[in-house]
Amino acid sequence: MVAQSSSATTNLLAGSYGQAVERFLTYLRVERNASDFTLKSYREDLIALAEFLAGESGPWPAPSQIAAADLRAYVSAMHDADYAKSTIARRLASLRSFFRFGQREQWSDGNPAKALRNPRKARKLPHFLTTDEIGRLLAAPAGSDAASIRDRAILEVMYSAGLRVGELVGLVDGDLDFAEGLVRVRGKGKRERLAPIGSYAMRALKQWLRVRVLAKAVKPGDAAPLFVSRLGRKLTTRSVARMIEKHLAAAGLDRRTTPHTLRHSFATHLLDRGADIRSVQELLGHKSLVTTQIYTHVSTASLRAVYEKAHPRSR
Repeated sequence: MVAQSSSATTNLLAGSYGQAVERFLTYLRVERNASDFTLKSYREDLIALAEFLAGESGPWPAPSQIAAADLRAYVSAMHDADYAKSTIARRLASLRSFFRFGQREQWSDGNPAKALRNPRKARKLPHFLTTDEIGRLLAAPAGSDAASIRDRAILEVMYSAGLRVGELVGLVDGDLDFAEGLVRVRGKGKRERLAPIGSYAMRALKQWLRVRVLAKAVKPGDAAPLFVSRLGRKLTTRSVARMIEKHLAAAGLDRRTTPHTLRHSFATHLLDRGADIRSVQELLGHKSLVTTQIYTHVSTASLRAVYEKAHPRSR
């Protein structure tokens, strides 16, 4: 079992290992302006390693004597003790920083923690809405006032094009191409993509733009923000998130649902209906196909649930 920090050892008063740790903590505090909480975490992580290597009552090792094999044994012991993967990853990050500092201070010839890999985190399947639930959400802003018309357009466009909230608020009038049914989207890393928008979203957008002009909320033009507040100001990501949360509650949808759920639902529904994964990758603006592949797991899980519920001999 991995040794835990004890009150008898938290002062780090003796030995070359303790002295090295204290110098490292001073460096973090003075040069990196680390918080007290961060310093406490590093101290505890480094003490835990020393206690493991020393055993029940042995002396703490000199930092220069610690090898990669010692650290692999330590990681293995943490796995055996059922430590959370996040805890193991944090401790490894502490050790990498500590031995990197040791190289700089020349009390360590190398970084024995450098080659150690963090435990692979289990990826949580993204939550998504069914097509019926999406329909309820899109129908939630049911009024005929400008705010309801705008909110319907926002929801339709986000779901139709699979947009992030940040991408939506960045849209300007010049990004729309009604003739081709496309919208230019500026995604992460300033990468641009053209996203198709469906007929429902097109109708909702046209209705919103008519209302926006009548309200004189903003002067039309290529650089004009597409979606604005009643005062004509560009919407923020937080204001859109609050709006969506309001309509999610009104539609009585799962409390796990977030604005990003519309994007998850967009990708999942496309794959469920036969879209190929590379096309979905392009539509989402993912740089790597690996990021998009999580949705294949969602679709498979959904199909499995339907099969087990419907097939008479599935169990």
